[in-house]
Amino acid sequence: MPARAPSLHVETGTGSARIRDRVARALLVLAAAGAVAAVAGAVDAVADAGPATRMVETWRMLGFGVFAGVFLLLAYRPRLYAGIWELAILNKLGLTLAALSFGSGTDGAGAALIADGAVTLILLAAYVLSRGWTAWSTARAAA
Repeated sequence: MPARAPSLHVETGTGSARIRDRVARALLVLAAAGAVAAVAGAVDAVADAGPATRMVETWRMLGFGVFAGVFLLLAYRPRLYAGIWELAILNKLGLTLAALSFGSGTDGAGAALIADGAVTLILLAAYVLSRGWTAWSTARAAA
């Protein structure tokens, strides 16, 4: 009998696993909503930006949109995207540490510390709850 392919179903396992998945999904949707709000908030910054900062403000705004999409993809299939969890967590952790190291002498560092720090914690919690690291075994089995 052929080996059964790993399930990519949204919710698998016991009742407690389903509850963990739902909580993880809710956290990721919350993070995505925050990223969408950040896109909306960045529109004015792009519109008001001068030639020296217009490109970086646009890059920043579009980055928020990419992260909203990443968070929604992870919410949809938390054990499918090998490496995406880790990249997102490392990015948000890196921004948190940068904001912490820049301190109050840098415009926006305090807001970034709070926002990216919160997203880092949300991602870590969702990663653990959904067992996001198991995407690696799913990727190996599919190869």
